[in-house]
Amino acid sequence: MNVFDVAGRAMSAQMVRLNTTASNLANARTDYASENEAFRAMRPVFRSVVEDNLATVDVERIVKTDAAPQRRHDPSNPIADKEGYVWEAAVDETAELIDMLETARNYQNNVQVMQTAKSLILETVRNQ
Repeated sequence: MNVFDVAGRAMSAQMVRLNTTASNLANARTDYASENEAFRAMRPVFRSVVEDNLATVDVERIVKTDAAPQRRHDPSNPIADKEGYVWEAAVDETAELIDMLETARNYQNNVQVMQTAKSLILETVRNQ
C-alpha cells in the first residue's frame, strides 16, 4: 500500500459519507403516517485499516441514528391520522449541512495529498 492507496481509500470513505448526508437531506422535511415509517438519518461507520505500517479507513457499515421522529399536528395533511398528526423525518438539517462541509474539506485534503505526492514523484524523476 502506498500514499495513493491511503488517500484513495480515504476519498472513497468520504464519498460514502457525502452520499449518506445527501440522502439524509433529501428525506428531511418529509411527512409520514406513522413513527415506524418515518425516515431516520443514517451515518457511515468507519474502521481503521493498517497494511504495510500505513493506516487508512474503510466504511464498515451504514447505520440509522437513534434520533426520534417528531409528531406534528397537521390535520390538512392527507396522510394525517384520525387525530390530525403526522410524523416528520428525524433529520437535523443544520447538522447535516455542517457534516457535508466537513466531508467536502476532508475529501479535498486527500486530493491535495495525492497532488503533492504526484508533484514530488515527478520532480524526483526530472532530477535524475
